[in-house]
Amino acid sequence: MKTFAIDSAQGTLRYHDLPGQDTPTLFIHGLGCASSCDYPSVATAHALAGRRMLLVDLLGYGFSDRPADFAYTVEGHAQTIVALADHLSLSSLNLFGHSMGGAVAIAAAHLLGERVRHLVLSEPNLEPGGGFYSRKIAALSEADYVQTGHTELIAASARDGDDIWAASMLVSAPYAVHRGAVSLVEGSDPSWREQLYAMAMPRTVVFGDRSLPDPDTERLPAAGVIVAIVENAGHSMAWDNPAGLARAIQHGLE
Repeated sequence: MKTFAIDSAQGTLRYHDLPGQDTPTLFIHGLGCASSCDYPSVATAHALAGRRMLLVDLLGYGFSDRPADFAYTVEGHAQTIVALADHLSLSSLNLFGHSMGGAVAIAAAHLLGERVRHLVLSEPNLEPGGGFYSRKIAALSEADYVQTGHTELIAASARDGDDIWAASMLVSAPYAVHRGAVSLVEGSDPSWREQLYAMAMPRTVVFGDRSLPDPDTERLPAAGVIVAIVENAGHSMAWDNPAGLARAIQHGLE
């Protein structure tokens, strides 16, 4: 695993750099997750063989540092992704982002501009208001969530069979999860959807078939965004069908 110390955030990002050819693809995980956990099986699947892949754990998650003073907003995470791209001297890259990581990828792509060749998102947050879990988390104060809410959510997730997410949450900083959830509920101006629509690079949004129907499967193509479907998968498609997600990402990169 490689490291990158971010002076402005007073913390260190850690990431896997899987060697390969062509434009590197940087993976950004969702709320309470970690790319080091979610994406090895995706990045090493046959469909993506031979490509350089960067699996980044955002600050507060996985193996990366957990600085208490970092904002953990979508925009703050996006700035760390840009800093990493600059550190690695990436003149061009592809971005993949899932859920909250989709919003981070959109914000990072806005900052990186023409350096982003392809943008691939899986069930991203596009509007303010958050999702089921982010709304539930943000409804608590940070103090209450840190004191009891985080532990209770982990236990409930484990009981519901979401054992991988529960394990990822165990190593996530509770304040990072809460601040991320609040950022998703607050949204962005312009919205992440508006930013996505305004971008010129090829853009793909991936859905798991268990998440359908979804009105965005019609709205996104009307705005020039490609839609791909992963069979036998829900929102957690990296766990449900990693090979299928890899094929959808390959499609988005080509």
